[in-house]
Amino acid sequence: MRPSVESLRIFETCVSAGSFARAADRLALTPAAVSLRIRSLEAELGEPLFTRAGRRVVPTAAAVTLACEVRRALDNINNALHAFQARTTRLRVTAPPTFASRWLAPHLPSYRAAGGASIELDISSDVRDPMAFDVAIRTGRGGWDGLDEHPLLPVDVTPMIAPDLLGPRTIAAPEDLVGFDLLPHPDWAKWFARAERPMPSGLRFAPVNYSIFELIANAAVRGLGVALLSPTLFRPLLESGQLVAPLATILKGPEWYFALIREGDQRPAPRSFSNWLREEIQRSLDWQY
Repeated sequence: MRPSVESLRIFETCVSAGSFARAADRLALTPAAVSLRIRSLEAELGEPLFTRAGRRVVPTAAAVTLACEVRRALDNINNALHAFQARTTRLRVTAPPTFASRWLAPHLPSYRAAGGASIELDISSDVRDPMAFDVAIRTGRGGWDGLDEHPLLPVDVTPMIAPDLLGPRTIAAPEDLVGFDLLPHPDWAKWFARAERPMPSGLRFAPVNYSIFELIANAAVRGLGVALLSPTLFRPLLESGQLVAPLATILKGPEWYFALIREGDQRPAPRSFSNWLREEIQRSLDWQY
C-alpha cells in the first residue's frame, strides 16, 4: 500500500520544520494529528522515519533523503498545476473603454500566443466589487483599498487636430489654438500650465462635452475641434495621418494607468497577466520612441 500524497506532504513539512509542533503550526493541524499521521506513514513504509529522544524527534538519514525527493515532487506538482491553470483559466479583465479598444485589444493576441490564459474582457471603470474581476485596469493616483496596485504608464495628453481642420494655418505655439474650437477635456488648464503658458482669453470650446476619449477622438477626426488626446493610445491616428499633433508639449500624469488585483490573491494567472501588461507596454513604448 502506497502512502497518500497528503501523508508525504505532512512528513516533508515535519522534516523541514524540525519538529512536529512547528509542522502542526504550518499545516494548521494539531500536534497529535501530525504525530498520528507520521506513525501511520511509518507503518505503511515498514521502517521508522524519526528517532525519538524525549520530546525531540530527529529524522533518520534515509528520511532526510526521502523528504528531499518528496519536496522536489511536490514542487513539480505545483508547477504543473500553475501551468495548467495559466492555460485553462479564463481571466475576468475590466478596463476603461479607450484603453481596452486602443491598446489592450490589439495586444491581446501576443499574450495568447505566449500561452496566456483566456481573457473575458469587460468595459468598466467600477472597482467597488473586487470579486467582479480578476484584473482591473484603472486610471488614478493609487490608494485603492483592498487591491494590490501595479503601475503601468502615466496618462498622457497633447493637442491633436485633423489636417482638414488645420488647413493652411499653422499651430507653432499654444497661443495659436485661439481661433479653433477646443473639444472639452478636464486637463486643458493643466496642459497649458505644462506648456508654461497661461490659458489665452480668446479660447473657445465646442458645445458638446463627450463622455469618453474615444468619442473625443472621433469628433477630432471629423474636424469638429482640437482634441486633447493620448499620443500613446491614439498613435495609430497620428501614423495614418487622420490627426496631427502640432505641438511638442505632452502632459504626463499625475494620474497613471494601474493594473489592480485583489489584495492577497496569489493565483499565478492574474499576476502573470499584470506582469505581461507592464512588459508589453514597455516594449511598445520603446518601439515608439
